[in-house]
Amino acid sequence: MDERKKDIIRNKSQDDKELIILILEKNDEKAYKILEKRYSKILANLIRKMIKDEDDVADLVQETFIKAFNSLSSFKFEYSFSSWLYRIASNNCIDFIRKKKFNTVSINAESNKSNEALYIEIEDTDKTIDTKLIEQERFEIIKKAVEELPEKFREIISLRHFEELDYSEIAERLNMPLGTVKANLFRARKILQLKLKRYKHILLN
Repeated sequence: MDERKKDIIRNKSQDDKELIILILEKNDEKAYKILEKRYSKILANLIRKMIKDEDDVADLVQETFIKAFNSLSSFKFEYSFSSWLYRIASNNCIDFIRKKKFNTVSINAESNKSNEALYIEIEDTDKTIDTKLIEQERFEIIKKAVEELPEKFREIISLRHFEELDYSEIAERLNMPLGTVKANLFRARKILQLKLKRYKHILLN
């Protein structure tokens, strides 16, 4: 049996908690990738129940993994990793909806009789001064980390997250294939993940 087949069998046989231990003890890159591959589609389907735009769904899947991996040390092994991950994804979506203040499919509301999609809008609530200060601090931390990225990654992150262009608009602006846009965004977020790790006590509150 060749090594590739052995890896596939080994990957399937490793449960989530074994992989988490490998990440925590050895920062095992392969274990990260196995968990991402195992849950990416499931997370995307979960997020689509709340978010309509496919670019935003892709972003939220990546952000969920980043938040989860940054807070793995707080994971309690008596609970299911999948449930913990889904809760992070749900909270991430709720935060996103509140910030964006646009219509989304309600995962709790029943369908109407005509079977048309039922949409709700979550209204912004007044923020306290403390909340605004924390959000400003988070923004400044992220902005500084983005400014430290290599130019091609800095530009693509800025277009997506500060100018809020969708993937096709970024591809047109940069005269770049759509696949390259997605790949560069993925790499840029990975670099940001490492840069922001020391601020997770602020960013994940």
